[in-house]
Amino acid sequence: MLLLILANSALVCVLLAVNFLLFMGVGTLFSSINLIAAFIFVFPVVMIKYMNYKKAKEVEDMFPVFLRDFVESIRGGMTLPAALKSVSNNEYKSLTPFIKKMSAQLDWGIPVEVALLNFSKASKSKLIGRIVSSVRESHRFGGNLADTFEALSNTAVEVERLRAERRLYLNSQMITGYIVFFVFLAVMIGLEKFLVPSFSEVSPLSSGIGTVPTVSGQTDLANQYKELFRNLILIQGLFAGLAVGKMAEGAVVAGFKHSLFMMFAGALIFTIAG
Repeated sequence: MLLLILANSALVCVLLAVNFLLFMGVGTLFSSINLIAAFIFVFPVVMIKYMNYKKAKEVEDMFPVFLRDFVESIRGGMTLPAALKSVSNNEYKSLTPFIKKMSAQLDWGIPVEVALLNFSKASKSKLIGRIVSSVRESHRFGGNLADTFEALSNTAVEVERLRAERRLYLNSQMITGYIVFFVFLAVMIGLEKFLVPSFSEVSPLSSGIGTVPTVSGQTDLANQYKELFRNLILIQGLFAGLAVGKMAEGAVVAGFKHSLFMMFAGALIFTIAG
């Protein structure tokens, strides 16, 4: 991972150096290469964070299933280590390695509280952290672990149900976010197609009063506005996507996929329409 980031940083440095040496006088190309370099620099970091987020989310999604199977094993008369070892053979996707590790720790004689605490820290999940904290407190004060795990399993299922309802409700907000972005894109295209040419026709580009603008001056002005509108579309796409991800999934990092889609679609449509 570190080597990937270092290689990516070196590639960006080379790209920027070539851009400043060869294309600094070419306005549109120069700014485009700078944007590409920024995207290349940020992309691996964003992907790593997003993969970690997806893994943590998958662990949380599978945790209620694990608790249900675990409670059933304990209800069947197994001891806690035996039940944990039994369910560790099941498939829980990203959660499976954590369960196998807990089972191995119990086999090595590590106390249940310590194994649960290690699992909570490794999962980096607030939901799992709260559930494990409740289990440790119940175990410390002599509570019935089977009843505790069953109650917490029901709680985890209820939390997941509420999250699903929240995602369903916020889907309309996500659609609204996309509509707002594409309306903004249409406005930028309209300004570039109809308003900028009228500016070029009336702008005095020479020192004389009432002189007719030159063709090169009109082209320069049109290119400046086109570059400005393109940058505004990219900025709007970036932050609109982050907002959509935060609303829909509750995490800003989840919005980067929306940001990438909006930025790519917006730049492509603006380029074709222009």
